[in-house]
Amino acid sequence: MNSTLREVAVPRQAARPRFRLQTFASLKYRDYRFLWISTLFSSNGQWIQQVTLGWLVYQMTGSYLLLGLVNGMRAIPFFFLGPIAGVVADRVDRRRLMMVSQGLMAVGIFLFALDVALGFVQVWHVFAFSLMTGVGWSFAMPVRQALVPSLVPKDDLMNAIALNSAGFNLTRMIGPTMGGLLIAVIGVAGNFFLESVMYSCVVVMVFLMRVPPQTYATAGSWKSNMAEGFQYVWNDKMVLTLILMALIPITFSMPYVSLMPGFAVEVLHQGAGGYGLLLAVSGFGAMTGTLILASLSNFQKRGALLLASIIVVGFGLMAFAWTTALPLALALLFGIGMAQISFMATNNTLLQTIVPDHLRGRVFALYNLDMGLVPIGTALAGALADGTNVHVAITVMGAVCAVLGILSAVTLRHVRRLA
Repeated sequence: MNSTLREVAVPRQAARPRFRLQTFASLKYRDYRFLWISTLFSSNGQWIQQVTLGWLVYQMTGSYLLLGLVNGMRAIPFFFLGPIAGVVADRVDRRRLMMVSQGLMAVGIFLFALDVALGFVQVWHVFAFSLMTGVGWSFAMPVRQALVPSLVPKDDLMNAIALNSAGFNLTRMIGPTMGGLLIAVIGVAGNFFLESVMYSCVVVMVFLMRVPPQTYATAGSWKSNMAEGFQYVWNDKMVLTLILMALIPITFSMPYVSLMPGFAVEVLHQGAGGYGLLLAVSGFGAMTGTLILASLSNFQKRGALLLASIIVVGFGLMAFAWTTALPLALALLFGIGMAQISFMATNNTLLQTIVPDHLRGRVFALYNLDMGLVPIGTALAGALADGTNVHVAITVMGAVCAVLGILSAVTLRHVRRLA
């Protein structure tokens, strides 16, 4: 077996060179490998779900607005349950919490697959299903992020976070293409049955993990623990700034994905396979970006990278909005995906290095609250596309990203100087 995959315990920090290529360094830690593999299963299932739900709703209704709303529905629980999920993640066994949440997801997805297979599905069922999966993700995401620093030493933290993002974006390449092609092969219901199997595999991977002892917030009530998390974020200027900056892509750039079924059919004249290809190429760009970040885990100008990435996303979306040629659209989506994940992974890494372990679940639950704004972004994008056209909607989203990125670069000197 390759020496980079040796099964070793998490070591104490050791001195090492300031600059070093270590693309897959974190995979030498056994329990991180299990977490990483579980990311492949859950993320692949999530992308298959997104493609299949989008296709199902578009075929049932033909409405951009409903496309945006159904994609945003899964984000609503992050807004209402995020702070509670963060407290739970800091008070109970994180491994067990992930097993329970992902196991319940597998059951819920299986039941929805039966609903579709038996021909009972209605539009409101789709909305209820999206809401259910959002509840599962609102608990799983802060736990997954809080576990990473427990499974690797601090020196490999950016590498581990980047590899986690690379795993997510590997499935972002495979999942949409697979989902689009499998709609024609096994049908919409078959895709959901497959997704249920994938979430069952997540439970198995997490069961096999051995998580080192962690510091839990057992003192005080749940309300006081929640208040402590809010107070920490509010009082730490850098943490608050990074969390607020995370709102930019979630609200103004990610919603373009909800418009892709219509863009693929009406602008690029593609079917389900072409729709999946568009999402996959964006994922390939994102995976490329995360592998670069993983290789340069000791990069010293992360603040500048953070700001430059979101500006590139904005201008990339504006160019993509008006392309009618598939090759150019694919090239632009590759660049957008690379820049977008560079922003998100760098932001995540900077937060992980600042936040103490006993507050990590609560802080990252607040960090994930931005997901609760997805319904607003997708609903606005869908309404704008219905009221004008899809070109204008994506152009507006890109312009807002670019302007906010430039304003941040000019005014947020403390972020620009982050190493």
